[in-house]
Amino acid sequence: MTDSPARPGTERLHTTSHDLAVSPELAAFLASSWAKSPLVGELRLPAADLTAGRRERLSARFPGERLIVPAGDLHVRSNDCDHRFRPHSAYAHLTGLTGEDQAGHALVLEPSGPSRHEAVLHLRPRSPRTAGSAEFYRDRRHGEFWVGRRPDLDEAARMTGVRCVPLDDAAPLPPGRNAADDPELRAALSELRLVKDAWEVGQLQLAVEHTTAGFEDVVRSLPTALAHPRGERWIEGVFNLRARAEGNGTGYDTIAASGAHACVLHWIRNDGALDAGQLLLLDAGVETDTLYTADITRTLPLSGRFSPVQREVYALVLAAQEAGIAALRPGASFRDFHRAGMRVIAEGLAEWGILKSPDGDLYRRYTLCSSGHMLGLDVHDCAQARAETYLDGVLSEGNVLTVEPGLYFQPDDETLPPELRGIGVRIEDDLVITAEGAQLMPAPPRTPDAIEDWMGALLET
Repeated sequence: MTDSPARPGTERLHTTSHDLAVSPELAAFLASSWAKSPLVGELRLPAADLTAGRRERLSARFPGERLIVPAGDLHVRSNDCDHRFRPHSAYAHLTGLTGEDQAGHALVLEPSGPSRHEAVLHLRPRSPRTAGSAEFYRDRRHGEFWVGRRPDLDEAARMTGVRCVPLDDAAPLPPGRNAADDPELRAALSELRLVKDAWEVGQLQLAVEHTTAGFEDVVRSLPTALAHPRGERWIEGVFNLRARAEGNGTGYDTIAASGAHACVLHWIRNDGALDAGQLLLLDAGVETDTLYTADITRTLPLSGRFSPVQREVYALVLAAQEAGIAALRPGASFRDFHRAGMRVIAEGLAEWGILKSPDGDLYRRYTLCSSGHMLGLDVHDCAQARAETYLDGVLSEGNVLTVEPGLYFQPDDETLPPELRGIGVRIEDDLVITAEGAQLMPAPPRTPDAIEDWMGALLET
C-alpha cells in the first residue's frame, strides 16, 4: 500500500493533517457503487407548523423588501479545527432548522406582493457521490464522510415546508436587508420572539427539567469534586455531560464559582478548588435540540448545610427574588420586578448597617447588574429589540424571563465586616407570564431548608 506522492516540481507551501493526493483510479473507485440512501420516516420538523406564521409577521414589517437571514458561518478555533456550529437564533426561529449542518445557509424572503413574501432556503445540496465530485470524501468542512450526511433539497423542503434552492458559494445572494448588518431587521427579528407560543414554552420547560437533572448530578458528584484540585472544573464537566446527553449542549458557558469566585458575575474559568466551608454558585442551563435554553442559578453550601452568616445573606437574596416575582404580571413595566427586588436588597443592607440609608443607588456596589432578562433561543433573548418594546416596555402574557437578584461581597471590600467578605449569592429562576401573573417553571428548591434536605437526600443515593 502506497500513498501517491506530490507532483514532481511542485512546492508544497502548506499542508493539512489529511493532505493526501488522490489518484485517478482511486477517484473513479470512490465515485462508484453507492446505494441510494434517502432519509426515511416523518421528516417534518417540530416547529414547521409555526414558522410560517412567524415569517408572515416579519413580512408585514417590511413590505416589498427582500429580507436575508443567514444561518451564520463556521469560525476557526485553531488551525484547521472549527468551533462547533450553532445556527443563528433568528434563522432557527424562522425555519425550524437547528443542526450543525446549516453552516453557510440562508433564508431569503422574496417579495411576492404588496405585503407578502415567498420564503426560499438557500442550502448546500447533499454531496453527490459521482465522478468529478470529490466533496463527499475530500472536504473536511462539508464532506459527508467528514461531518455526516445533510438533507438533500427535497428532504429539506419536506422538513420545513419551504422551497429550497442550491446554495452557490461562488455567487453572492441577491441584495436585500441582511440580518447580519441591518439594525432595523435585527430589532424586528428580536421582537418576533418577545412573546412565546405554547410550543416554545414547552421547550423551555423541557430545558429546565434537563437542567434540574444536571443540578442533581452536580450535588451527587460533590464528594469527588471536593477532593479534586480543580473541583469547579469537575462540576462544570458533570453538568455539561447532562447537557450533551439530553440536548444540544449548554445554552451558555457554565459558571461553577466557589467561594469568592461567586463575586465574579461571569466566572467561567472554573479552575478553582472547593472548600466545604464555602458556597458554590452554579449558573447553568441545558439547551434543547430545538435550541431553547434554561437559565438557572442556585447557591449551594458545599458542606450540605448553610452557616448562620451564609443563611442570612441567602435569605435576603431570596426575599428580593420573591418580591421581584410578585411584581410580574401582564401590563407591568418590565423594570418593575427589578425595582421591587432591589428595594428589598437596599433595605436589608441598611438594616445590617452596611448602607446608611436604603435610598439612592449605593446598594449597587453589592449587586452590580440588572436582575433578570428575557429567555428563549438565546440566554439573553430578544437583545436587539428596541428599548420601547423591551427594557422600557410592559410585560405581556407569553413573555418568558428570568428573575435573578444577587449579592456579591467582594473579598477585598473594606466597607463590609470581615465575615461577609467573599460571599456571593445569586438565585435565578425561569418564569412565564400568564393572565394571572407569573408561573415558575419547576426547578431545584430555593429555600435554605429545602436546599439542605434536597442535598442530603441526593448525597445519600
